[in-house]
Parts: sequence; structure tokens; C-alpha cells
Amino acid sequence: MFVSVVGLGFRQVVFSFTMFGDLFEEDYSSEWNSQYGKEKKLKTKVLEPPAPREFTNLSGIRNQGGTCYLNSLLQTLHFTPEFREALFSLGPEELGSFEEKDNADAKVRIIPLQLQRMFAQLLLLDQDAASTTDLTDSFGWTSNEEMRQHDVQELNRILFSALETSLVGTSGHDLIHRLYHGTIVNQVVCKECKSVSEKQEDFLDLTVAVRNVAGLEDALWNMYVEEEVFDCDNLYHCGTCDRLVKAAKSELDDVEYVYDLFSVIIHQGGCYGGHYHVYIKDVDHLGNWHSQEEKSKPDVQNEEEIDDDPLIVLKAILLQEENNLIPVDQLGQKLLKKRGISWNKKYRKRYGPLRKFLQLHSQVFLLSSDESTVRLLKNGSAQAEPALQRQEQRLSQTHASESPGPHDGDSCPHWFDINDSKVQPIKEKDIEQQFQGKESAYMLFYRKSRLQRPPEARANPRYGVPCHLLNEMDAANIELQRKRAECDSADSGFELHLHLSPHYHFFNGALHPTVSQAESMWDLTFDKRKTLGELRQSVFQLLGFWEGDLVLSVAKLVPAGLHIYQMLAGDDLTLCEAGIEDGEDIFVWNGVEVGGVHIPTGSDCEPVLINVLHLAASSEGGRCQQVVEAPRVFPSDAEVRAVLTALAVPGGALFVGTTDAVGEERWVAIPEEDLRKTFRAQGLRNGSSLLVQASDDGNSLLLRQGKWFTGMNEVNWLQVQNLCGVESEEKQVKISVTTSTVVLEVRTKAIKELKLMKELAEDSCLRPINRNGKLLCPVPDSCTVQEAELKMGSSLGLCPGKAPTRSQLFLFFTVGSDAQSGAEMEIIVEETTSVGDCLKLMLAKCGLPGDTWHLQKTDWCFEAGEPLCEEDASLKELMVCSGDTLLLIEGKLPPPGFLKVPVWWYQPGGPSGHWKSHWDQMDGSPAPTQGAPGDLYAEASLRHVGDLEISEEATLLELKAQAMTLSSSDLGVPSPAFLRAWTLESKRPSRLLRINPQRLTDYKLGRKTEICLEPLQKEENLGPHDVVLRTQMRIPGRRAYAPHVDLVWDTAQGWTACSLRQCVAHFCSLPVEKIEIAKYFPEKFEWLPVSSWNQQITKRKKKKKQDNLQGAPYYLKDGDTIGIKNLLVEDDEDFGAVRDDLGKESQKQLALGRQKSPEALHAKSSGAFSRAKTPARARAPEASLSIHVGSFR
Repeated sequence: MFVSVVGLGFRQVVFSFTMFGDLFEEDYSSEWNSQYGKEKKLKTKVLEPPAPREFTNLSGIRNQGGTCYLNSLLQTLHFTPEFREALFSLGPEELGSFEEKDNADAKVRIIPLQLQRMFAQLLLLDQDAASTTDLTDSFGWTSNEEMRQHDVQELNRILFSALETSLVGTSGHDLIHRLYHGTIVNQVVCKECKSVSEKQEDFLDLTVAVRNVAGLEDALWNMYVEEEVFDCDNLYHCGTCDRLVKAAKSELDDVEYVYDLFSVIIHQGGCYGGHYHVYIKDVDHLGNWHSQEEKSKPDVQNEEEIDDDPLIVLKAILLQEENNLIPVDQLGQKLLKKRGISWNKKYRKRYGPLRKFLQLHSQVFLLSSDESTVRLLKNGSAQAEPALQRQEQRLSQTHASESPGPHDGDSCPHWFDINDSKVQPIKEKDIEQQFQGKESAYMLFYRKSRLQRPPEARANPRYGVPCHLLNEMDAANIELQRKRAECDSADSGFELHLHLSPHYHFFNGALHPTVSQAESMWDLTFDKRKTLGELRQSVFQLLGFWEGDLVLSVAKLVPAGLHIYQMLAGDDLTLCEAGIEDGEDIFVWNGVEVGGVHIPTGSDCEPVLINVLHLAASSEGGRCQQVVEAPRVFPSDAEVRAVLTALAVPGGALFVGTTDAVGEERWVAIPEEDLRKTFRAQGLRNGSSLLVQASDDGNSLLLRQGKWFTGMNEVNWLQVQNLCGVESEEKQVKISVTTSTVVLEVRTKAIKELKLMKELAEDSCLRPINRNGKLLCPVPDSCTVQEAELKMGSSLGLCPGKAPTRSQLFLFFTVGSDAQSGAEMEIIVEETTSVGDCLKLMLAKCGLPGDTWHLQKTDWCFEAGEPLCEEDASLKELMVCSGDTLLLIEGKLPPPGFLKVPVWWYQPGGPSGHWKSHWDQMDGSPAPTQGAPGDLYAEASLRHVGDLEISEEATLLELKAQAMTLSSSDLGVPSPAFLRAWTLESKRPSRLLRINPQRLTDYKLGRKTEICLEPLQKEENLGPHDVVLRTQMRIPGRRAYAPHVDLVWDTAQGWTACSLRQCVAHFCSLPVEKIEIAKYFPEKFEWLPVSSWNQQITKRKKKKKQDNLQGAPYYLKDGDTIGIKNLLVEDDEDFGAVRDDLGKESQKQLALGRQKSPEALHAKSSGAFSRAKTPARARAPEASLSIHVGSFR
């Protein structure tokens, strides 16, 4: 049993481990084999908006089917203030924006952007649970990854690696290293000469063994601090003594810091599946925490009585309105806002629609003739006031007790149990009681105790959130409220902002109001279902008088002012069809000019606000020494050299302001040929800075302004080792350098100080050496130390061979999928070399013949990643960089837009109701015997019939048809309708592909998907709600089962036990009360009876909770075995068979044999399983977890 530890502030500590219970026990009802979303998730429009947050005021995360491990880690990172705020500190100028993600030239760092949005939603969006669909899409995950559970520690490392890659070149490039990096210092002390040898190892998390230890501190001490003695047969070779001596090894103890636990990720189940949730300490007091038993029962009862009486609630709302009068639609919105629940959800079932309720209480409420407004009668007002006062008093007392303020005595953060969408408060003493049986702490996250949060961050979810995300979340919350009100009261109004051209003038590249905002902009609420023509007519009537054409255009406020984007045309279009959104800015004008000035429109000429710096002109006409900085506006489609024209500078150079990795501001010259590019093409946006260097300024401006051009005078050193294979007096030397030292100079000094032959200067190179002693790619001689990203104090190897030039790539490559075998080869190619040419060069260097090979990149853990599909594309276009490792993989890739799908013939054991082909006779396999069903997949006939190359846009029906044409697929079926298709994982059918007209791309199959086809005796056209089950009738008196027969169950009315029992009874022509059914779990040799027993009364809602066979404990899915017992001839409770008894006995023997030698265990298990014919246990596929990240070097 092991623990992994991550810590913030060593930077941050995370432990991942199993504390109590055995993580490696056999799997029980696990999550990966559940049926949630067994098909591709169709992203349909949700009819109702998500529910608001519950009393904790915290948001959960919805499970996509198998992503509980992802949800637990995301919540931990979200509740880590330092990580959250460091991510929020990166703005769109560094990460890009979602609007640019489809732009091939823009470097949009989509994963950090999605994480920012996810954290902002968890903080601010008023919904009970957030969705991770956009985030997992940015990972490049298919539906298989979203349904398959992985290890949370593996995800933690892969996500950190993906973030580091995504943030290359930004101010957050060291975010992970800064927060989570730690160092272990190993010391070996010689007992003879007392010399100390130290070795440092970097880590992001620690893994410790916790079996047979009292606690985590003891485990850390045993693994990292306790002294290890080298003596007897295990002596240590001391370099100083130059012989074997006694020594002691230990790690340095970190006594400087104390760490506080703030997150515990819990795992339930075995190592092949289960479920994750997390206990989190709310460091910033973002949630409302209180125990249910601490509430005052009489007060709660009285409050419920008030809530249950809509008469009192509606009176209270009307009493607060002017003249006790309000539109009926707004009354519903007020109710939703004040009570947090709509009329339809709270009262409609009992009291009917809102208007009907008002009509029935005419002695209290007075409706207008058109029933659009309602007034509270005077007698109703007098009766309502005391009730209102009592209600407000109780509510104020309740909120005071539930929401502790900053001055409460208990200021310690509270803990919450976050289980996917569900968030509940929990006490520390209750957490300690959770570690029993299969629930085990798996990862621990720690923070330095000295890390203090600012007072303004307490109970303030908006703290640290960037303005654009605040605006986005505020707008999203407004939209949520609008949707909820619209869903309940059918309110379809849009809020439009009308900007009137007579109150505007065109100045400095944009429109600006000439009067106050209240006069220049009018707000108009308009029905979105009405047309543009009706909107135009309403605006005309609102203005009263307008001379000339009245044109409506969509506008937007940008930093430079108001800009017009497009005119609204098509009077027959509704506002929704015209693309108008709620809160849209509409400019009202004649369509040509404003104040006699022609107005440029469209996104191409959007004005950008640029900060321009230049030397001021002196009174004598020359230039003084004062630098002037002023904002100027230019159209996006203008050329950059327009800056020189605007300043009346006849000639000169332009420099753009950038920030380097350490946060220092620098200026980069814009090449002269790029001055003809537009501001947009040059990447200049609002807030960008340009420095103007006039031709007559010389270099004085650059040399004087030290704050712009920081010095590089700090001297440090690099260590160079002699790896040329030529003997030298010194094996390594230290070369003094600065960040501006050229690599050629470093190499020349090293050759001279190592006293090597001068000839090496023409045929040698410097190669960095990583922590593992591996030589990295050579550094070009023309680079500076800073450009080569060489860290001061790092080691370089002086190696034979020339270094690549700036236009060349140095690549590692190996044959096969194992990139860590030590058989890597090296090659230098031009960056413009195509993938096909690079492949040929590598094949020639390996001496491999043939043209059936392709190249694949490697991921962060040096495993096979994405293939390089475009053979004509250059390595530079595919973002292959120096130092990358490529794999030579045998096999030709399919063309772009096509899939290469291995196709298998599949026939389950017990071929009742299936076609028989000539293979059944050729195979000679015996017919299945009657008995326990065992594992139908293990007994199935599975044969590979060939590989199919098919378009991703093809349908499932076309795949079946083309599979029938394979030369070795003589299936003996009349048409594709007689075939059933499954995805194949670990040689077992996994997911049923049920809808024939659906495209393959909609199934999100992925490049490694395999398909198996099952022949049927009759045509089958499954619908989206049809589930295929293997039913087997129990043979009375024999403890055995007949061969299976397929049953198609329509789950349109729900996955209930009652529905399944009725379907099975009808299928068997038996009365429903005369059958018993059970689901078979072949991996445990157990039957679980299916009945309606699990309907129960919940305490909160006082109504029946409908059973769902998709969830625990059944996890029913396509292909599961259902046993049927006829109670007319057999009425015992036993569903087991003889083979089940043998299988359980064999498992028992295996469990007992775990402590014995591997040889005895192997003999024992082989004998037991040969007698019982136990099928292989169904394991989750051992698929690697990966996150796809673009290159931002």
C-alpha cells in the first residue's frame, strides 16, 4: 500500500496512498463498467437551465460517466488559492482567446483557458454542478476516455505536464515548478574520512508505503529520513578514500516548514475500478457550512409552513411593490428571486398555474382585464403585514445562524465532502470514521502553514478573478436568471442598448458620445420572437421623429470607443434568427455617416488602442531628451508604418514591447519588411506598446532608457565536460559566462581550458546534460546563453560532430513503440524537410527496407502519441522541435479523414438464435455445454477478418456493408441489417453501436478503435433506447442454465426493475408474478436478483425514489447476462450453478495463495482454474491516459 503526497509551498505537497483497507483487493461494483452514457454523448440543448446552488453555496461537477477522478482533482486545484490565482493572473494577451481558437495563425492555449473558465464557473456561476465537457474536449479525449476511469495520481502528473507545455513562453511557464516543485537531498557520509556526497532529486509528489506504520509521519520517516547503513557485504565506494568503506545514507529533513492538510482524495473499490470523491478544507470560507442537527427545529417548521402557503408569500411580495401593483410575469420572477424556486416547481402541482391561483383568490388579489397585472386589495394587505414581519424576522435569524461572519468565534476553515455533483458539509471527526472497508485515502494535498490569505479573500469568490471572467460569469448568471424566469413565466424579452447617432461624433478612430451616457444610450426591452421590421418600427415610434433612412447596426464598445460591426438586414427575420443576443448594443443611424464623417464598419477595421512611446520635439524643431507616452488609435487593417506617419517621422524603426520569462520588459525590433503588415497581422492588440526610434535619434534613446533594456552584466558559469573521446588533463571545467555570451565563445574557451586539439573547434558541439545524465540536442553556435535557454550552473557535454544551424532540427528516433529502450538514434534535418522525406532518411539510417512505415510523436512519458499524418507537411508546420523523439512504426497510415478499423467476427458462446457459417464447422470447437453461463465473452468465437479503411463521415451501416466485402469475412448473412456492431476492448465487446444511420465521427471512435461484428438470424434496427441482454432460462433441479437467447428491451419508459420484469415475462410467455430474474457478475461468479425492493422513501422529499438499473448495485448495460427462473416449476431462492461454486472456490484458493511463493501460487491457480474452467476476469482496459497539447515554443 502506497501514498502519494503533493504539497503547496515546498512549494505544495501531495500524498497519494491507501491508508486503510487493501487497494489491491478484487474489484466490486466499479464505475468504469457502469452504463452511464454507454453511447456517444449527444450535446443536445438542455430544455431547462441547471438548478441553482444548494445551501452550501458551492458548485459540484457533473460526472461524464467515468470522470470522478478528474472531478476530484479539479475541485482540489480549484480550492488551492495559490494555484487558482496564479492561473487567473495569465491574461488573454498571453493565453489568447476562445474567439481565436479556430485561427490557424493564433497560438491559443486552450487548456489553461478552459481551466480558467472552469474555476470561474465553480466560483461564481449559480448552478449546482459545472460541466467538464469543454475541458475534456480541449484534452482531445474521445467518449472512451470520458467513460473509462483512470488513476488520479497519473492524471495529476499528466495534467501538470500538459499545463507546463501549454504555458511555455508565458509568464506562467514556471507555475507548476513554482508551486509544487520540491527537492530530495540524499547524503552519504563516509565512516572513515567523514566526506559527504550529496545527490539531489526533483519531485512534484511523494509516494510512501503506509502498510504496518502508525501514521503518515512514520511512513515519511521510514522512506525518506531514516538512516541506511552500508556495511558487511554492502559497502560503499568512497571517492576520497578510493576503496570500499562503511557509510550511512539519509535524506535531509525539512524542519523549516510545517504543512497543513487541506484535501483528501478518497478511493472506493479495488485497483481496477471504483469511485473517487474528495474531502476539501475551504481555506477561503467560500461555502456555507452548518450541520443539519444544529438548526432549530421549531423555526424550520415555521419557515416551511410559510413556504408552503403561497398566499402569504405572494402577499409579502406585493406589499413591497409601489401601489401594491406588479405585472404577473414579474411576480413570477420576484418569487424566483426571493425564494430561490419557481412557482411551477414549488406550487403548480398542488395549486395550478399562477394566474389561476390569483383568480381563485379574488378576495385578496385583483387582476386587470387582460390579466397582465395584479394588485393586492387593501384587506389582503392588512392581513399580510404581520405574517410578513414574522417571516422576515425568522429568515434573518436563520441566515444569521447559517452564515458565520468574519467576526465569529470559529474562524477555522470547514471541510466539505464533494462527490461529483453533490456537495455536503462534513466534520473532521466524521472524516476519520470514513476510512473503513473499501474506502481509502489515496492522495493528500498539503499547504505550508505560513501561507496566509488576505482578509479581502475571505468569503469573496470574486477575489483574484480577472475582469473578463468576472464579466463573463456575471453575464452568464444574468443569462441563467433570465432563462429560469423565461422557463417558468414564458418571458421572452431581450434587453437592447440603443445608441443614437445624433448624440455621437467620430473622433480618434471611433464613435464617442457628445452628451451623457443616459442621454446617448436608451435601454429597450423587446420580444426576441419579433422581427427586425417590428424592432425598427418600435425604435421609430420611440424616437418620435427621424429624418432620412433609419438603419440599425450591431455595435460594440471597445477600448477606443464604440465601433459598428454589421448592419441588420432582413425585416422578416426574428431577433434570434438575425443573431441578436440579450444585451446587444444597437447603433441607430442613416447607414453612411455621423456628423458628416463617413464611418468605417466591420471587424476588419476594428480600432485598436496602441501605447506609442517616442522622443518629444524641442522648441527649436529638434528632439529633446524627454520620452512621451501617449495612446493612439489605428484601424486593425492599417499598416504598422502608419505610426510613423501619424507622428510625422520621415523614417525610423519600430520596436514592440514584450515581457520575458522573468517578467522584465524588453523591446523587439519589427523588421522593415513587416512594417507593411497590418496591426492585426503583426499581432498588435489593444494595450500593445510601440517604441518609435527616429532615424536622427541614433542609438541614444535605446542606450539611455535602462528601464526598457535591462542589463545582462551578472557573471555566472557553465560546466563543460569532455565527452569527445580524447584524453585531457581535466575532465570538466567551469566557463564564466553572461546571458549574452555566444555559445561559440563558450565552446572555444572550453576547448582551450581543457587543452584539447584546436581541430575540435571545427568539428564539435555543446550538448546540455539533463538530470538523468542524458545528452540533449546540441546548441547552435550562433545562439546566446539566454536564447539557448541554458540555466546558469548547468552541465554541458563537449561532443564530436557539428551542431545544427538555426534552420535545422536535431531529432532522436527509435524503431517501434519503446522510446526508453536505450536504442535511440540521432539525426539532423532541415526544419523545412517534409515528413515523408524525414521518414526515408530515418529508414535509410536504420537500414530498414519498404515503404509501409509511418512516424509518431512521443508524449511526455515517452509513449507513442499522435501520428504525423501529413507526409507532405514540413516538420516545422507540424511543430516538431529540436530534441523531440519520433518513433518509426510499421504500417501505413490511412489518408486524412479516414479511419483504419480492424474488424473481427464475433459469435457469443451458446449460438442460439445466431447464424452458422462454414467457420463453425472449420473451427471444430465443441458446442457450449449447459451449465452456468460463465463469461460469454470468454467463450465467444473471435476471429480477425481484416482491416477496413473507411471515411470518418461514413455511417455505421456503410461500415457493416464494407466489412462484408472483406475477403476473409464470409459471414454467411444476407445483408448488413443482420449484423450487430460492438467496439472491442481487451478482446471483449465493450460498447454497442446501435444507430445504423449515425456517422462514425459522431461515435468518437478514435484511431485505435477495433470493431467486432455479431451475425444475427433476423434483421435488427435498434433504436436509441433499446438495450440488448443475454437471457438464460434456469433448468429446474439441475443447477444449470439453457443456452442464451438475446432480448431487446426498450428503456424509453425508464431503466426500472418493473419494466425489465414485464419485458422478460412477455418474452418468456409467463405471468410476471411467476418469474424471478437476476443479473450475472461473471468476474465474481455471483447472481444479483432484480426486483423493485430498492424503491425507498427519502426523508427530504417524502416521495418514492425511482430505481434505476443503470446505477448501483446492478450497473446494467448491453450484453449483460440475465438469468430467468420459472416459479411455476422451481421456487427456491438459489440462482447459482455448479460452475459458480467451483469458480468461487478457485478465487478463495488464489486469495489464500497470495502470501506463498510465485511458483506455488502459479501451480495452485492453474490447477484450480483448469478444473473450474474459470473465465479470465473482466478488467478495465489498460489504456494509457494522455492530454493532447499544441506546441507553443
